[in-house]
Amino acid sequence: MNFDYRFTKRALQKPLHINKHRFEYVETLEVSLFANTFRGRGEACGVFYLGDDKQHMEAQLLSIEKHIAKGLNRSHLQTLLPPGGARNALDCALWDLECKSHGESIWQRLQLPPKQLNTVYTIGISDANTMASHARQASRFPQLKVKLDQDEPIEKLRAIHQARPDAELILDINQGWDETQLMEYLPQLAPLGVVLLEQPLARERDTLLETLNRDIPIAADESCLNLSDYQQVKNRYDVINIKLDKCGGLSEGLEIARQAKKEGKQLMVGNMIGSSLAMAPAYVIGQFCQFIDLDGPLLLREDYQDPVDISQDGQCAFPKPSLWG
Repeated sequence: MNFDYRFTKRALQKPLHINKHRFEYVETLEVSLFANTFRGRGEACGVFYLGDDKQHMEAQLLSIEKHIAKGLNRSHLQTLLPPGGARNALDCALWDLECKSHGESIWQRLQLPPKQLNTVYTIGISDANTMASHARQASRFPQLKVKLDQDEPIEKLRAIHQARPDAELILDINQGWDETQLMEYLPQLAPLGVVLLEQPLARERDTLLETLNRDIPIAADESCLNLSDYQQVKNRYDVINIKLDKCGGLSEGLEIARQAKKEGKQLMVGNMIGSSLAMAPAYVIGQFCQFIDLDGPLLLREDYQDPVDISQDGQCAFPKPSLWG
């Protein structure tokens, strides 16, 4: 098996500000695997808050170059690399190559009849008026994902709810609140249209959630990176956000989904602002999810030629086999 890879710097349509981080671009890794006349591709952005950047992903790829050349399979890959961007790109490329070489779609390989997904639209942190304006501009999206931190969160949420009283709001704090703030803000969220609160507390400082009464579900993002984390935090959260960059690919993502569903958890599929090539395998995870966050391509200035088409009301078309799967 031969392989190739490239990094692409992708600019955002406009900067996206979340708790303690501002994105103006993402640097995506595309891995291509070649066997006979077939090519499989996968894309990753890495996990920025873990230092999983271009240099880290490239070093991991090159460290197993000999194993790839000998004909790496998905099971062996899980033992060679830890969860993260490099393993994600390789794992998704292996899935794509498997589909192409067998002449089957990903849905046929998994025996999973697909359903169409509807994504949220993400609104980054800004002042209340700007965030309300962005909410109005996304007037056809029934669900909005709203990024907030410690700076006037309720005031900003009220402005957004006033601008879009029809919208369901997913509130994403990215570890930005402490326990006191959570207890203060939580009772105010549901009346303002919030249907899900995502990662309000810092990773490993969220034991309060095991006993906290709440009227809306709380989702784990940074607190649940992979299958091992899931086992540790599952009693704290109602919803698990699966991101392929975090868990290291579709293979582990599917296993998290299966275990979480078996144990009665709700699921969310998320993204690290990748292109359509990253959204395509995430679309598979979305089949198990109640909450869909696949709007990464909408935030970018440029995408692939065969993109995952996302309409102005958030409907995501099925990924084209020419793109992935």
